[in-house]
Amino acid sequence: MLKNKKVLMFDVDGTLIESVGVWNQVDQELIRRLGGTAPGEHAVQLQRDARLREFAGAADAYLAYCRFLGKQCGSTMAPEDIHTLRYGIAQDFLVHKVDYKPRAEEALRLFKEHGFRMAIATTTRRKNLAVYCNLNPNIRSKAPFTDYFDPIYSREDVREIKPNPEVYLKVMHHFGVEPGACLVFEDSLIGMEAARRAGMEAVAMYDPYSDGEREAINRLATCTFADYGALLAAARRELGD
Repeated sequence: MLKNKKVLMFDVDGTLIESVGVWNQVDQELIRRLGGTAPGEHAVQLQRDARLREFAGAADAYLAYCRFLGKQCGSTMAPEDIHTLRYGIAQDFLVHKVDYKPRAEEALRLFKEHGFRMAIATTTRRKNLAVYCNLNPNIRSKAPFTDYFDPIYSREDVREIKPNPEVYLKVMHHFGVEPGACLVFEDSLIGMEAARRAGMEAVAMYDPYSDGEREAINRLATCTFADYGALLAAARRELGD
């Protein structure tokens, strides 16, 4: 897994932090406020993932997603206003409810101690990352992003989001390395596809919200881990800790 690797790249939502379920709850509340009937969390996530894949080539995939929700709910709100409303609903969730997955911060400390360069490569928006970096006490008290990751690339740093490999290639070029020196950590199918399209090996970190895509994810993965405890055990064996 780690042999000959120099650069470790991490997705954020669902990979490093417990946040996918939060976004499902946000979208449920958004649908209700738009006058629709909110489906269950799993259905909300499947719909969001499908639409973001569909809108991946749009100038702003999340704005296109908000436009879709407005039409679906019969709302007269402008897509830009729906987008603003969505992130207003999300603010409290992002500050107080989002946290690292159990023992993820231990893995980051281990990798840093062994000299790996680490980067965030995510479709998460820059303003959400700013909340995690500056306002979220759970993340800040355990392993502040800015202490471990450089660069930190967000949705705004690329023209096309995953499954397009642009964000992973951008990190690779930043460090001046080849794909074989990179290892990606992902939880979703679109993330795994992006890593593979970049020519990189990818570790699949289990997240229950990706269970519907589990078989396809595992086919693309170099290795899979149920949690960070399992990852730590494997990494320590490789690193001789």
